[in-house]
Amino acid sequence: MSTTTRTRCDRPSRRRPEAIITALALGLSAAGPAAAQTDVGKDAYSGLHWSVAAPEGVSWTLECRFRPVTVWVSTYERGRWLNVMTQAGQGNEHGRLPGDNGRCTLTKTGGVGAVGIALVKNGVATAQGTRDQRVPAKVAVL
Repeated sequence: MSTTTRTRCDRPSRRRPEAIITALALGLSAAGPAAAQTDVGKDAYSGLHWSVAAPEGVSWTLECRFRPVTVWVSTYERGRWLNVMTQAGQGNEHGRLPGDNGRCTLTKTGGVGAVGIALVKNGVATAQGTRDQRVPAKVAVL
């Protein structure tokens, strides 16, 4: 008389497809934020134009946030991660963000008069200004 013993490995598994789908979903979600970064290389500031208007020499601080990018800093540091730019100044000033999106907050820090911020995308300016130090001007272009 022969006896056959079945082990757990002999049974067909019905959980295998769900486990594979779950593992793939977890892997793709973990790669999502890293894949969302754009490598801008040495040309870190070639995106949206920004401009601060402070015609009476008013002092201000500017903080702009944007989608994460990686920039080339030197031969030894080629992938510095960047998603915010801060700057302080007095009077009018302008520059560029690294990408085609951003949201900026301009805060008046001193002086008499108003300050204003504008972001330009595809030739269209989005702007806001303020005279009050307690109420910052905010613009967003996505």
